[in-house]
Amino acid sequence: MVPLSFIITSLLWLHRVQAVAVPSSPPSGAASVDPSLVSVSVEFFAFPGYTQISGTNKCLANLASLRGSPPAIRIGGTTQDRATYDANLQSAVNYTVATPADAPTSLTYGPSFFTLASQLKGDVTIGLNRQLNNQANSLSAGSRAKQSMGNLFAIELGNEPDLYASSSPIATGTGWSESIDITNEGKWFTAMAPTLGNIFQGAVYLSWNTQQLVSSIGNAALNTIKTISRHSYPQSACGGASTNLPNLMNHAGIVSYVSQYKAEATAAHNAGKRFFLGETNSATCGGGGISPTFGAAMWIVDYVLQSALIGVERLYFHHGTIGNCAYCWWGQNAVYSPYYGAYFVSEFLGTDGAKVAALGNDNLTGIAVYAVYSAAGAPLRLLVLNTSYFDGTGTRANTQVSFSGLSGANGTKQALRLTAPSATSLADQGAAVTIGGSGTFAPDCTKTGTERTEQVSFSQGSLSVAVHATEALIVYL
Repeated sequence: MVPLSFIITSLLWLHRVQAVAVPSSPPSGAASVDPSLVSVSVEFFAFPGYTQISGTNKCLANLASLRGSPPAIRIGGTTQDRATYDANLQSAVNYTVATPADAPTSLTYGPSFFTLASQLKGDVTIGLNRQLNNQANSLSAGSRAKQSMGNLFAIELGNEPDLYASSSPIATGTGWSESIDITNEGKWFTAMAPTLGNIFQGAVYLSWNTQQLVSSIGNAALNTIKTISRHSYPQSACGGASTNLPNLMNHAGIVSYVSQYKAEATAAHNAGKRFFLGETNSATCGGGGISPTFGAAMWIVDYVLQSALIGVERLYFHHGTIGNCAYCWWGQNAVYSPYYGAYFVSEFLGTDGAKVAALGNDNLTGIAVYAVYSAAGAPLRLLVLNTSYFDGTGTRANTQVSFSGLSGANGTKQALRLTAPSATSLADQGAAVTIGGSGTFAPDCTKTGTERTEQVSFSQGSLSVAVHATEALIVYL
C-alpha cells in the first residue's frame, strides 16, 4: 500500500499554490527597461547572407512592433578578427570555405558591407579587426562605416581579446595578458577617436572582468568609450562538451548566473558608460542540443528580465553560420523555438513598459513572477514563468499563482499563454510551440494562426492563474 504521506506530497507537487502581492508602484529593485533590451548579434562574415533571408527583416520587425523600437544589431564575432577591409572590393564579403557549414579562416570585405548595414533599422554596432594588428586598415574601415551609416551606434576593436594567443600579431613583442590588452585598447581608441569620434565599445571580453578595464584604462581612453561589452554564454558546446537543458532554464540557476555581472554593470554606470551583454546565447561554439528547444525559449524570457534587473541595458543574442547554428532564432527556411521566447518577453515589456520588477522569491520551486510598470508607475502586466522541466512524459506539474493588491472593478482580466508539448520541443520540426493557443510563425517569420487570450476572474483586487511546468503566462491588468 502506498503511504498517505507520499500521495499528499505528490499531489502538492502536481498542484502547488503561490501567493504574490503586487505593489501599486515599482518596488525597490525595479529596473528601467531599454527599448532595445532584446537585441541581436550577427557573425561578421555571415551578415550579408542574413540580409538575403526573408525572415531576417520580418523577425526583427515583429520585435520592433512589440517594443515600439527596433532591436539593436551588433555585427561582429570571431570572424571580425579574421577580416581585412578592401576599399576596392565590389562584393560585400569575399572568402572561401570547404563546406557551407564552415566559417572562413580569413576574409575580405568592401564598402558595400557598410551599405547593407546602413539599411538596418535601429542602432548598429560594427566589430573591426584588432588581432591582426593593422590599425590603418581598421581605421579605413571605420571611416567608411562612419561615412556610410547614419545608424552607426558604436565600433568594437577586436572580439574577445581574452582569447588571443601570445602568437597573435597584436601580441608581437609584448606577449598577451589582461593588462597588456587594456593598454592596447587604450592606444587604439585614442589614436582613432580623432577620426571616428568617441564611439568605441570597450572590453568585449568573454572571461575577463570588465571592471579592471574601466578602472585602469585611463581618462583619455575612457572618454572615447561609449559602451562596455561583456560576452555571456551559460554553457559550452565546444569540443563535444555536454549541455544540460534543465539547468539552463532553471530559474534559481539563472538568478545565480546573472548575478556575476552586477558589479561590472555598476562599475560601467559609475563611469558614465552603458553596459551590454554584447554577445550572448545559450551555449558557446554555435550552441548545442539545448539551444534550438522550447526550454531555451523559456530561458530567454527569464534571462532577459534577470539581466535587466542587475543593470544590463541590452542583450545581443548571437546568430552564427547560416545552416549551422543551433542557437539562432531563424534561418533560411525556418523560425526556431527560441524566437518564441524573444517574442513573448517583448510582448510582456510592450511599448509602454518603463520598469520591470521581480515579485516574490520562489527560487526553490522554479516559479518566476515579474511585473512591468508604466512611466507613470502603474502596473501594466504580470508574467508567470514555471521553469520546472517537463520532458513530455508523465503528468505535467501545475502551479497556481494568486495575485492580490490590484486595483480595478470586479470582472475579468485577459491572459496570454506560451506553451509547447515539452521543454525539448522544436518548432522547426513541427512541434506545437504556440502563443495564445495557436499563434505561430511561418518560415519567413510571418505570424500565423490566432493568438487568443484567456479570461481570468478578477474580484476585490485579486486573481489566480494556473501555469504548468515549462510554460509562461502574461496577465494584462
